[in-house]
Amino acid sequence: MRGEGEAVAFGVGLHEAEVVVEPLGGEGEYGGGEAVGEEVAPLGRQFADRAARGVRRKALEAVVDAFLGQTGERFSGHGASLISSVALSATFIAYVAYCCLTSRPTRAQGRVPGWGATTIVTSTGACDFVDVVALGESMVAFLPTRPGRLAEVPSFDRSIGGAESNVACALAAAGHSVRWVSRVGADGFGDHLVETIGSYGVDVSSVRRDPSRPTGVYFRTAGDRGTDAHEVAYYRAGSAASAMSVANVDPGPGRVLHLSGITAALSDQCLALLRALTAPRPDRPLISFDVNHRPGLWRGTEGPRVLLELARGADIVFVGEDEAESAWGVTGGPEEIRELLPEPEVLVVKQGARGAVEYRSPTPTHVTFEPALRVTLVATTGAGDAFAAGYLSATLRNLPARERLRHGHLWAAAALTAPGDLAVPPTRDTADRLAAVADDVWGRLRLGPGWTQADPRAEEEVRTP
Repeated sequence: MRGEGEAVAFGVGLHEAEVVVEPLGGEGEYGGGEAVGEEVAPLGRQFADRAARGVRRKALEAVVDAFLGQTGERFSGHGASLISSVALSATFIAYVAYCCLTSRPTRAQGRVPGWGATTIVTSTGACDFVDVVALGESMVAFLPTRPGRLAEVPSFDRSIGGAESNVACALAAAGHSVRWVSRVGADGFGDHLVETIGSYGVDVSSVRRDPSRPTGVYFRTAGDRGTDAHEVAYYRAGSAASAMSVANVDPGPGRVLHLSGITAALSDQCLALLRALTAPRPDRPLISFDVNHRPGLWRGTEGPRVLLELARGADIVFVGEDEAESAWGVTGGPEEIRELLPEPEVLVVKQGARGAVEYRSPTPTHVTFEPALRVTLVATTGAGDAFAAGYLSATLRNLPARERLRHGHLWAAAALTAPGDLAVPPTRDTADRLAAVADDVWGRLRLGPGWTQADPRAEEEVRTP
């Protein structure tokens, strides 16, 4: 924040040893402007309009094709009315193209328990252009009502879980336009997924229902994945999402297409779909790829090789230092991981409680490290997805590298201090203010449960001893 003895805003207590962020009550509003006064990395500007240019070009080509077709047709029999007919046809087609290019999801106010005010999104048409398209399987998750082995837990609470849908929900809650693309069964669990994810403000109009395949579900214990006591039982083999393919999935236009390695492990057709989406082609969207190495999902030993192949075709790659070691045998830290993955424009290596490193091309030495925040840990589930969502949000806003990583850490801290796969992300104003603090203050921050509910509009003056 500021120097010794100066006021600090929105419930941040500045003490000698650490800075504690605690809720003051009330609900913050999404707002805040863009960061100014620092050099902004060109990443967002470089890729932001790539897909939009492709859609605009195709629309223009449609107008030209229609014009030429009308010209050839009219010349033979109706030369006198050529100009007026062609002009009318071209104008109509141009208007339709304009509607496709400028359409956005329409939002109706809704509410999700624990999240405050959110939105329900319905599509205005097949040409909706969104900030982020997230493609992948989501499942109904059953969380135990008390600690213990799955064999001993008497009851479970129903929730949802899915790497890509987690990212979609968090980004939508932060005010970005997001589309989730997937397949679910024509069953009650499929209804629950579509309704729940849609209630977070995500456009679910591209989700397809499969009458012959079920929606995936899983059960897990209350323990974290990193402990020996953790158990998880997946029932996803043959699920509707595992039938996603090049033939039946169309992500639609967006600035960013977010994918993960989990989808590639579901089936051969899912792998073929991801290979097609990450293949080089003109005007493709910015491809964001979270490695998400899950050894238990792969049927053979090809998983690590496939994940490396897909990562090399992406523009932004998220990978944990630990999973790079388990998947690819990399033990030399972030630098060795970058040597293995020189192709992506951006590589983000997550180092757990230590922090995260961003490598950005074309300058090989352009490396940014930001330490992670200290938190009062509740659960680790969903923290990686939250980090990716926070980082992508900052990228969409053209924030500098330090702020991109800090937003990732802040959103991950929201997940680490809340139970379940989804957590309330910080409001934009709160995240912007915390991301802008001085390095020494950042290093002393400690975030506890409920910190995202801190009101950024409140002014609390506290002084260092």
